[in-house]
Amino acid sequence: MNYKFRKRPVTIEAFQMTEERRWNNFDWPTWLHEAWNKQELSEGSVCIDPNDLERKRLSIRTLEGVMSVDWNDWIIKGVKGELYPCKPDIFQSSYEEVI
Repeated sequence: MNYKFRKRPVTIEAFQMTEERRWNNFDWPTWLHEAWNKQELSEGSVCIDPNDLERKRLSIRTLEGVMSVDWNDWIIKGVKGELYPCKPDIFQSSYEEVI
């Protein structure tokens, strides 16, 4: 029996959230605008992080619960349309740009 597996290559969409991009959403992709306009805390929604008293940071309602987005985190749209944050170092080691 084989106990080793390799992750299948998949293509995802991602957007790196910076502090500047938080306040100027001009270059947000359509799917991120749609997530922002969903009802707050519904699955796949992006909203102001309820734990951030300054109301600067964002959070995402994922399948695993509410996750905070820190500056420079990537917001990933998975193969089934699910959204989740990813730290920059993990993103860089896991994904390469498709041209």
